[in-house]
Amino acid sequence: MKASSFDAASPYATSIAGRPVLVVESDPDQRRRVTTQLASWGYTPLAAGTAEEALDLLGRAGRVAFSVVAIRLPGMSGIDLLRRAGELSASGPVIMVADNGHSSQIVEAIQAGADDFLRRPYTAEDLEQVIRGVAGRPRREPTSPALPGGEDNGDRVQRELAMLTSAQMREILSVIEQAARADVTVLVCGETGVGKELVARAIHAHSPRRRAAFIKVNCAAMPRELLESELFGHERGAFTGAHQRKPGRFELADGGTIFLDEIGELHPALQAKLLHVLQDGEFSRVGGRHNIRVDVRVICATNRDLAREVAASRFREDLFYRLNVINILVPPLRERREEIPALVDYFVRRYSRLFNFPEREVSPEAMSAFMQYAWPGNIRELENFIKRMIVLQDFALPRALMAPTPVAAAPPAAPEPFAATKGLSLKEISRRAVLEAEREVICRALEQCRWNRVKTAKMLKISYRALLYKIKDMGLKQDSAAS
Repeated sequence: MKASSFDAASPYATSIAGRPVLVVESDPDQRRRVTTQLASWGYTPLAAGTAEEALDLLGRAGRVAFSVVAIRLPGMSGIDLLRRAGELSASGPVIMVADNGHSSQIVEAIQAGADDFLRRPYTAEDLEQVIRGVAGRPRREPTSPALPGGEDNGDRVQRELAMLTSAQMREILSVIEQAARADVTVLVCGETGVGKELVARAIHAHSPRRRAAFIKVNCAAMPRELLESELFGHERGAFTGAHQRKPGRFELADGGTIFLDEIGELHPALQAKLLHVLQDGEFSRVGGRHNIRVDVRVICATNRDLAREVAASRFREDLFYRLNVINILVPPLRERREEIPALVDYFVRRYSRLFNFPEREVSPEAMSAFMQYAWPGNIRELENFIKRMIVLQDFALPRALMAPTPVAAAPPAAPEPFAATKGLSLKEISRRAVLEAEREVICRALEQCRWNRVKTAKMLKISYRALLYKIKDMGLKQDSAAS
């Protein structure tokens, strides 16, 4: 598990600093990494390798702030632990860890009463995001969670907004300030990685709701059959495994803001229920008989062309007009290159401190490469590139951005532009680019460590088992790693 973007303190650290949290994980390396990360955030982690050990710890520790429980455990599974240990769910939110590609595990975990889930392999940033979503559930706090160094969410948002100096983004900042005053829905559009979530957080931070909760839901990251329960909650007995009432994200956001990311992926049945919430301000839990009224500001984001989706009958026209009261289109990074130097310096400082490396100045040649590269993955790609540069301590790596594309010796006919990506969604293209970048990093690290997998896993800050899985999944061999 990689380190998180948090420097020291935990999400919600001001309200539960020092309180114990439970980690149930059979892999000793992963268990150690998770507990170390949680301890650096200010929690007191209690670690167990089996469900039986976890029950013993709970019996002695009593109430915990939240629990991170692997589904696959020796002996009793994590789901069995959740079902059999009434004190576990009563102690606080439960985050279940599922194996990648096993959606059935996630469905079973949520039905058993889990509050949220993670898929392997996951980073500390993934863990951080889930904790942000669930840590406030046992007790609704009137103020936003504190961030490290004594700054709150509003301070961090302001610091990141200050780097957006291009003319296009200054215009958007003006729209943000005006939109924050009016309590209407906002639709934020733009390519993947341009900073749509930052725009949503900025609207919340400038609004009268800034002291209430900001709840994010990724509509594409959760199985369709679970998203309704996640958004609107469920009553006890609503379905098999619903052993207790569970509030949804709309209830948790009451008085604050809910941010629905990837809204274009929302299933048509849920589009109708969301429209009802926007029109009447009320909804019913899954299995509920009574309506619940909420006062929630809704902000949505998408990288899809929703007008085209409406024309293709894949998105409700009435919902589109409800969401599109104020439309903010965030331009890609290639159209605001003047922001790149400030972003590079920010990420270098941030991840040098995070990974415990000395801060080094980026050379003019490297900065020139950063400025000339097109950044198809936008700010997210830039951030991940800086992470890779810091972890590998390879400050000559930006030269790879300027490397000419190799030409085949005897190419066939000239391919049609974008032929390789024809028929693919932007999301699939982005996923393939990320996988290719990850393959490149692993290859470089293996070469640098002379294919010593233990050293390579430590360098990349992932478990040895995760590295072996990736080597096998990517088909990497020692004689072909450089290809």
